[in-house]
Order: sequence, then structure tokens, then C-alpha cells
Amino acid sequence: MSAATPTKPHPSLTQSFATRAALPNVHPLSRYLFLLMTAKSSNLCLAADVTTSSQLLEIAEEVGDHICVLKTHADIIYDWGENTITSLQEIAERKRFLIFEDRKFGDIGSTVQRQYTAGPLQIIRWASLTNAHVFPGPAIISALKAAARNSRRSYNQSVQTQISAEDKTGSPNDQSPSNHHPAHLSSEGSMDSIVSTTTIETHVEPSGRALSDSSDSAERAFHELGEPPLERGLLLLAQMSSQNNLLTADYTRECVNMARQHPDFVVGLIAQQCLNVLPEDNFITFTPGVSLPPRDHSASPDHPTAAVGPRKMSATDGLGQQYHTPRNVIYEMGSDIAIVGRGILGSRNRASEAKRFQDESWAAYQARIARLIS
Repeated sequence: MSAATPTKPHPSLTQSFATRAALPNVHPLSRYLFLLMTAKSSNLCLAADVTTSSQLLEIAEEVGDHICVLKTHADIIYDWGENTITSLQEIAERKRFLIFEDRKFGDIGSTVQRQYTAGPLQIIRWASLTNAHVFPGPAIISALKAAARNSRRSYNQSVQTQISAEDKTGSPNDQSPSNHHPAHLSSEGSMDSIVSTTTIETHVEPSGRALSDSSDSAERAFHELGEPPLERGLLLLAQMSSQNNLLTADYTRECVNMARQHPDFVVGLIAQQCLNVLPEDNFITFTPGVSLPPRDHSASPDHPTAAVGPRKMSATDGLGQQYHTPRNVIYEMGSDIAIVGRGILGSRNRASEAKRFQDESWAAYQARIARLIS
């Protein structure tokens, strides 16, 4: 009997981020994130689970150079407000990272639309990425997508009105969309009463070429990358890192199937492994529960206790969260972005620790696409 033919890995496991950015029908936000990770040599997302604006902004300033995404929980920040949004966006623009609000929407369509666009948070204004459970059914995706689309239309309409007014008054058009990237989308008119207008593209499409292959400086690479697109993207929670969670294999399959129905809005999955199966699948996989042993490999209150060495680790925090190393999730399980929280936040030198996680995660990605590790 002949030996079974080895299963060929999905292309997303061996393709570089720059190659995946150049594939057809890639969402603009996915394309931007792929190329941002390439330019920064970072596939690290920091989970900034803090409770004050000052803590959030201080952390963003300290670690921003080492991350591609900052994950927030705005609803636990007791003094969240307009100053928080403005300051955070300024840091994100200067340090070059995207903002991901970990809202975990899970309600009927009309409710999640209001949670996304209204209330004290108005998430759609400032977060490029957010996420949702699919246990309410596929309508939750359609509802959030409609809210994002309508807010974009509202913004385009306001810009069109501004340009028309400037043309009539003869004012200099130095704030036109081609020269100015706005701080945020409008949250006004986010329901079904939006007037359809001509779409004005306000972002620079990132180049599809491999930035890492260029000899240009990082600044030149960032200049070519341009500003983040105004489009919003959704991540679906397909798997969780907590012990004994109820997201079964069947649930995960249905989640991925729903994601495939909305390639113009769903850009990735929160999962413990790569879930790209069909040839056209190109979802960005974010994996939480990533940690490293302390530099001296000893236990401390700020870090989970490692069961084995720095390359292989299985740990918990006593509250159900399970931890794995960047190598575990990026190289072995095929994830794209490692989400790290307490491993960095609890460090005495957060910037240095973020750099360590950045280097470990990036090395695991490079090894995966090169298949250099046995």
C-alpha cells in the first residue's frame, strides 16, 4: 500500500504578508495591515486592558513603535472621552498602528448598530477594527456592515458639501481629501436614512509590492504605504483561548462560512489557529493568550508560570485563560498576529518587553513562510 500523500498547507501559511496583500479582492484594510506589518516587521497586537485614559495613552506611546495593532476596551476606561480619542489617534498616526476595539458585539441587528455608532463610545469614529460573536446569526454581520457603509457615505457627503462650498467661495482647497486624512468617520446618519452620494476616495491605496524587498528606509516605506483606509473591518470570534468555552468545532465552521459571505467587511478571525481552508480564503488570524516566560524564566506575579522552556509553554492565569508562546501560535498553529496583554503590561520596561515579543512573533512568522524549522 502506498504512503498517503502529505496534505499541502494552505497558501496563506507560506505566503508573505506582502504577497497576500497583492492577491485579488483583498479588503483595503487587510491590504494596509499586511503591508504595515511588513514595513514595521511586526505582527504584534497589544491588548491594552487598562482603566484610565492616561494609562492607555502612556502605554500606546511606550510600545507603539513595536506593534501593528492596539486593542482597546473603551468600556472599562472610566474617563473615556473626546480627548482620549483625539490623543490616541494622534499617537496611532505617529507610531503607525491600527486601533482595534474589542467590543465583542453579540445582539440583534438594530442594537449592535447603535452600539457601534452611537452612545458615549461611538466606536465607528475611531476604531478601524472591531469584533463580533455570531451566535445571534448572520444578521449581526450585515447590520454592522450597513452601519459602517452608511457612516462612510455620511462622511463622503459631508466632504462633498465642504468642497462645493469652498468652490463657491473661492477658498483654498488645501483641506481636500487628497491632501488631508480625517481624524475619524462621522457617526451621524448611521441608520437607513442616508442620502446616496458619489463616493470620494480619501485614502491612498497601498502598493502591492513587497516592501521588505526594498532597500528604502523605513520612512520611505511608510510614505509609500500612505494613510490607513477609511473602510472599517470586522473580526469574527471563531475560537476562544479560555478553558471550557462553548465555541464548538461546528460553531467555528459556521463562523468561517459566515465570514466568507462578507469579504467586503470581514477581514479576519479571532482564533487559536489558521482557519483558511478554501483556496480563496485570506483571513487574517488574530490569536490571544500569547505570553513568554520572564527573561530569567522564573515565576513572577506579572507573568504566568511556564510549564516548559521559552519555545514551548502551556500556562494559565488561574481565571481560565490559557497561554502559549508566539512560536506556538504563529509558526505551529498558523496564526498571523499574536495578541499580548499582561506579558507586556506587567513588565517594568514595557517598551523592551514589547520589542522582545515583536522579535519572537516576527521570527516565528518568517520561519513559517520559509519552513526553516524542523
